[in-house]
Amino acid sequence: MIYIRSIIFNFMFYCVWTPLVCIALMPSLIMPRKFTVMVASMYQYGAYLLAKYIVGLDFEVRGREHQPADDQPYLVASKHQSAYETLLLYQLFNDPTIILKKELLMLPVFGWFLKKLDVIAIDRGKRASAANSLYEGAKRMQTQARPIVIFPQGTRVKVDATTAQKPYKSGIIKLYTAVNLPILPMAINTGLYWPRNSFWKYPGKAIIEFLPLIPAGLPGDQVLKKLETDIESVSQKLAEEGRKKKAS
Repeated sequence: MIYIRSIIFNFMFYCVWTPLVCIALMPSLIMPRKFTVMVASMYQYGAYLLAKYIVGLDFEVRGREHQPADDQPYLVASKHQSAYETLLLYQLFNDPTIILKKELLMLPVFGWFLKKLDVIAIDRGKRASAANSLYEGAKRMQTQARPIVIFPQGTRVKVDATTAQKPYKSGIIKLYTAVNLPILPMAINTGLYWPRNSFWKYPGKAIIEFLPLIPAGLPGDQVLKKLETDIESVSQKLAEEGRKKKAS
């Protein structure tokens, strides 16, 4: 049954829902940006409903008390295990932006939506150019009071991958220092239910937990160590909790 549900979900999400939204709501691209934000929010909510009612996958948020108010800019340092958490961003944050490779803006239709949403696009092949684009983009988001979502390990990782295999990179600290914003750490266990690079999805309740806010202005080396220690330890506990629930 899990495999049948996964096949139905993947068909509905990739072959029906995504092209339907991109094509039917393309006129929003010539409207003010707020309409494209509404489209993105609707698109992600639709994906959430497909996962919930076809796969049986839902999510729970903990630690909302640590999250800054909607009118305050901040950085979000998140563990990245799955595509699932990226499809929840508009339910978790108010008008978030993400950092992505510039090539994605070149995609027909989908890339046009990304550009209209005003993401931070960087050229990974040119280090100096990428750094400048990152800082300029982050400062632009700061003036717009938008949260900036960053994955400190730079890629999706398996649930049990260690930091020796996928270390936390210093890019987030350079950004933290440059824009002088607080960091909201985010731990997850989504990879248990929507594994990295897997066609199969599994029922259950994924957990996303916000950890205490790290204020701006602290020494960078201390912040990077704290991010790694806190996010990894809580994500491991969430993975254990999820495995126990799946086994019961």
